[in-house]
Parts: sequence; C-alpha cells; structure tokens
Amino acid sequence: MCEICGNRTARLPLRGGGSLTQCLDCGHLTRDLAAAPAAHRDHAYGGEPTLDVWRLALTHRLLTKGGTPPRSVFEVGYGSGALLRRFLNDGARAAGTDPDQLEVDVDPVVRERAELYDVPIEQLAATVDPVQLVYGIHVLEHVLDPMRTLRHSADLLAPGGVVQFLTPAGDSDGLRAYGGAWWMLEDPTHVRFFSAESLRRAAASVGLVDVRVTRPALDSLVTDVASLARLTRPRKRPHGVLAQRSVLAAGLASAPVVLAARALRPTLRPTLHLTARRPG
Repeated sequence: MCEICGNRTARLPLRGGGSLTQCLDCGHLTRDLAAAPAAHRDHAYGGEPTLDVWRLALTHRLLTKGGTPPRSVFEVGYGSGALLRRFLNDGARAAGTDPDQLEVDVDPVVRERAELYDVPIEQLAATVDPVQLVYGIHVLEHVLDPMRTLRHSADLLAPGGVVQFLTPAGDSDGLRAYGGAWWMLEDPTHVRFFSAESLRRAAASVGLVDVRVTRPALDSLVTDVASLARLTRPRKRPHGVLAQRSVLAAGLASAPVVLAARALRPTLRPTLHLTARRPG
C-alpha cells in the first residue's frame, strides 16, 4: 500500500537492474535498498563544497521569492546551518532540528543565535514558538514518516504561515532515462521519491491549503552529467561521482545546455518544490 494515498503499488523495474515500488494511483515511489542498490555511495552526503555555496544562494532566493524575508523560520534538517545563517542575517528569528546531523560543522553564529534541536520534529510542536516559514531542503526523501514530518511542520506554523520543501522528483524524465544510474539514487538514504501528485496529496491531507508544486530549473544542475557518468562508466564510487573532478567540471560546463533543455521540457528538472500555507 502507498504510504501517501493508501492505494495499490507495483514493482517498477529500473534500467540497468533493480526496482522501485510505485503507487498505481498517485505515482509515489518507495525504495528498498536491497532491491535498488543503484551503485550507491557509502555515505548520505555526496555534494561538493563549491557547488554547495552556489546552491545555497539559489535556494535562499527561491525560498524568499516574491516577498520580503520572513521574520521567523524553522528548518527541518539544518545540516551546517548555512541557510539558517542567511535568515539570521536577514534579521529573522531562526530555529531548526536535525536528529541525523551529517557530522558537519555548524556555523558558530547559528549555534549561538538560533534555537537548535537534535530530536525528530514531532517532539517539538509544544515547545517551539510558531513561525512564519517552515522549510526543508532535500529532507522528505530521507525521513521515516513523511506524512508525520509534514503534519508537524504544519503545526509549527503561525496562522497563515508557509511551508516549503524541496525533494527529488520521482516523476522526472531522469529516472526513466538513467534508471539505476540516476544520480538521486546514489544516496543510500533516499528511501522515497515523490511525484508532483503524491506531494500535492500529502500536503493537502495534513490540512495545508493553497498547495502548489513546481519544478525549479536551477536546482541540482549537475544531475544529468553525474547520471551520465554513472551510466557510461559504472563502478563503485564510495565517495560519490562528484568526487571526480572531471565529472564536476563537465557538470559546470554543461549548465547552459541543461538549463535550455529544462526550459523546453520542465519534466527534465529533477526536483519538486512544495509551497503551501496553514489556514488562518
């Protein structure tokens, strides 16, 4: 049964071997690592520091697009605290939780000025002051229970507050084209992939309104090059394909072509962006 809508599921074979489980109604995908090992790397983190800096700036811009920065924010899965630091710099009251912190250093300003927690979000609703924005960047694909995460994210919002989540798009063309070589499968802790429909249903089912799911063009620009490298040169890469400088350079060089292709065909974009509001 689908974890989002409760309907029947079936096996979805992947190009190159392995399979995911797909909901026959909403298209939601779940992953058993034994059935879809997909040449995964050893650790969850597989980014690259330079790319991470650019991605941070683009993500902050995306979260604040169309309005003034929020006065209060809460981040689900804050990592190094780099995004929280940006909101602190904007003058916001900042808080966040990360029970599975990836052993990275936390920004000292964030550690000093933000309210940081290391427990699941469901343990915080009664103790954290309501905020204008709750967000999570590539976190819903990792959690044990995405519905619970969304429900308690909504609980942390002040009336009229907004929730935003970015997550890999299981209904993108990339998964079909690259199969088990799709870069989003390289992370061994990616246990689900939303479709636009399953993400809309999940948000609406926890009482959020004005639900909107879009596909940002600028997120994960190196996904196609990284996937092609995994497809054409399959081998074990404990630190991930982006640890290869040649792949990283090719990803940066190909960005204009990738953006042009994504403009013509939005389903090439590998990320979904959920925006929804708490009534009030």
